[in-house]
Amino acid sequence: MKHLPLEKKGELLRDWIEENCKNITALDLSRAGLTYLPSEIGQLSQLQWLHLNQNQLTALPTEIGQLSQLQRLELNQNQLTALPTEIGQLSDLQTLNLNQNQLTTLPAEMGQLSNLLQLHLGQNQFTALSAEIGQLSKLQWLGLNQNQFTALSAEIGQLSDLQRLELNQNQLTALPAEIGQLSQLQVLYLNQNQLASLPAEIGQLSELQTLHLHQNQLTSLPADIGQLSKLQWFNLSQNQLTALPTGIGQLSQLRGLDLNQNQLASLPAEIGQLSQLQRLELNQNQLTALPAEIGQLSQLRVLYLNQNQLTSLPAEIGQLSNLLQLYLNQNQLTSLPIEIGQLSDLQRLELAENPLKDIAEKIRQRFQL
Repeated sequence: MKHLPLEKKGELLRDWIEENCKNITALDLSRAGLTYLPSEIGQLSQLQWLHLNQNQLTALPTEIGQLSQLQRLELNQNQLTALPTEIGQLSDLQTLNLNQNQLTTLPAEMGQLSNLLQLHLGQNQFTALSAEIGQLSKLQWLGLNQNQFTALSAEIGQLSDLQRLELNQNQLTALPAEIGQLSQLQVLYLNQNQLASLPAEIGQLSELQTLHLHQNQLTSLPADIGQLSKLQWFNLSQNQLTALPTGIGQLSQLRGLDLNQNQLASLPAEIGQLSQLQRLELNQNQLTALPAEIGQLSQLRVLYLNQNQLTSLPAEIGQLSNLLQLYLNQNQLTSLPIEIGQLSDLQRLELAENPLKDIAEKIRQRFQL
């Protein structure tokens, strides 16, 4: 592959294109100080990769549409406010990076990019996506972080090949039922939005492995959440959850569950069914007790329970044979069960700011308390 990194201003670039390489296949002009792209760019008919990151481009020439072989177009960190309709002529385009621009809309012709696999639109000024987005039938990765979305259109459900959807730091208050049609989705990021609830259809995401909902306004979870049979990583920190559905126990592949900074007063017994769980975070809730079933979490390595209202621990905690770290700071514990001494692999035990009075000598020696 012919590849030429350059640092040329627009007018020099025009001359260079005319004098040199009509056959070049990769062109990297990132950080080249470009304020415009000359129309002659369209003459590079063999171009497959075009990198224009970190310039000062405010627009693209219509001739960009002549790059019929282009597979990858990178335009991160420019000042683009719109795209030419000719962008839809890039029939071979597979990756389009447009992060950190000033885009508010996409041309309808974007829907013609039938081979597009990745579309990155983070840190722009979108409030909505055009309906044509649903025509991108091969799209696998859609990045929409840090925009101004308040809702998603129903067309999102047409992205049947989508595997990764990023919507962190928007203003979403709800998700459409059509989200459940994303049958290939593996990763869903929804951190820092304003979601008060989730649609029942979220349970239809049968391939989902990672679900992040940090810092929303969720007060409950739908029972259907238990249908996410392949879910491994679930982040629900900084919400307003007061209880967990019993279906949580059906998440048989779950390895990490983050429930920090919610309002949980108790855990369902079904929590003990999470046989693959390695990390459980419950800091800053309102727990007064743990269910005996906590002892069934045979793969648990790390357990965070700081800043709750625990007055005691169940004897079954001694069954956590793989536990390495146990954090119990700032609770109301006055004693520890003798069974805690059975945690032979435990490397870190934190008990600061508890009114502990009665600790068995065996435990004192074991953990140097």
